[in-house]
Amino acid sequence: MTALGLLLLALGGFAAGSFYIPFKKVRNWAWESYWLVNGVFSWIIMPWLIAILTVPALIHVLREAPPSSIFFSFLFGLLWGIGGLTFGLSMRYLGMSLGYAIALGFCAAFGTIIPPIYKGAFGDLISRVSGLTTLAGVFVCLVGIAICGWAGMSKEKELSDEKKKETIKEFNFVKGLLVAIFAGVMSACMAFGFAAGEPIAKLAVERGAPSLWQNNPVLIVIFAGGFTTNFIWCVFLNIKNRTAKNYLDSRTPLITNYIFSALAGITWYLQFMFYGMGNTKMGKYNFASWSVLMALIIVFSNIWGLIFREWKGTSRRTHGIIFAGILVLILSIFIVGLGNYLAPVEE
Repeated sequence: MTALGLLLLALGGFAAGSFYIPFKKVRNWAWESYWLVNGVFSWIIMPWLIAILTVPALIHVLREAPPSSIFFSFLFGLLWGIGGLTFGLSMRYLGMSLGYAIALGFCAAFGTIIPPIYKGAFGDLISRVSGLTTLAGVFVCLVGIAICGWAGMSKEKELSDEKKKETIKEFNFVKGLLVAIFAGVMSACMAFGFAAGEPIAKLAVERGAPSLWQNNPVLIVIFAGGFTTNFIWCVFLNIKNRTAKNYLDSRTPLITNYIFSALAGITWYLQFMFYGMGNTKMGKYNFASWSVLMALIIVFSNIWGLIFREWKGTSRRTHGIIFAGILVLILSIFIVGLGNYLAPVEE
């Protein structure tokens, strides 16, 4: 069961670590324009489409769900939306490797530890070998993330501004660092949204939804909140920067831009679809799914960063650090898996 959960989380990590790539094909559009198109597909179209296909009586589930669960799922979605918004900015200023590592480091820490504390289950974790093993895996995950951040700082010292901007046009370490930290903290609200949406997921199962798909109605509510935040900000920027014309400007490759922005959005959504599925297969300590997902995202994003030569011109030492960070993150996934494997034995 845990192996299936890890596989699904790996698919989610690959999707999340890859979603920004299609944006590289978007031409002559402002960031706010392609980000909004991405959001329509990732936070509105895909969640509803997949939920309709997988959850019987979807509308009844949402109508009958406890108002408090709907409210807090939406609220955490709003807050997560702010994190997602600034996460996109961190990619602009830091690139895929460093941006993911810093933002998701904070996201993993807050999103993994706080839910069990909120539910009053943290004491149970530290009293069991399986719980301590899982927490050790979370700690190793954070160490791996820190190593990736160290590699990024080493890169910052070794390359000139001109070299860094050859692969990351708007590279700005200080601005990107602040944005990435804020994005990571706010993005952790996704984990809280899933926790708040548990009554919705249970109701979906009662209505006949397979347990594997039980989180799909929850995603609709969370993403509605996230889209609200992003829509307001992107429209504001469209007006402020006079970029609303992008959507119909025939002087830009409109069809291509829409296709690749939509592809980015669909890929972005897939990370949470697979996360929602994998979370149901991770057993008693499914709270650790969040840190596993964050670790996998960093692994895949750093691989893409290497492929796109974001580390071009850095020393062998810096390359060694980033590879070490990736290996530590992979190790953390196995440790978390061991913790989940031991949990049923202690029952």
